[in-house]
Amino acid sequence: MDVRVHERFEERARVMKALGHATRLYMIDELGRGERCVRELTELVGADMSTVSKHLSVLKSIGLVRSEKRGAEVYYSLAMRCVLNFFGCVESVLHGEGDASCAAGGATCGTGCDCG
Repeated sequence: MDVRVHERFEERARVMKALGHATRLYMIDELGRGERCVRELTELVGADMSTVSKHLSVLKSIGLVRSEKRGAEVYYSLAMRCVLNFFGCVESVLHGEGDASCAAGGATCGTGCDCG
């Protein structure tokens, strides 16, 4: 594998690592319903504000979420809504609803994601 290909896969792994925590997945799912302030996410997650802020920082560092400060509150929203399509694909795998054409690449599976 050449260096450029290796770097590309390292970048992909960084995104997957950021998605590799249940709390961050939950926060992305919630942000898919609309923007939330840190206080709201803290209440939903049931963790302290510093923990929630750290998770949000991880998601922001890879470009999945964006933030906007309004007065004393910081609001977060999804910057890459396509991650919700990926969640649909994950759900299909969990429920054994895989699409052979999706697995082959280049096709659209039943969840609407572009798996190729």
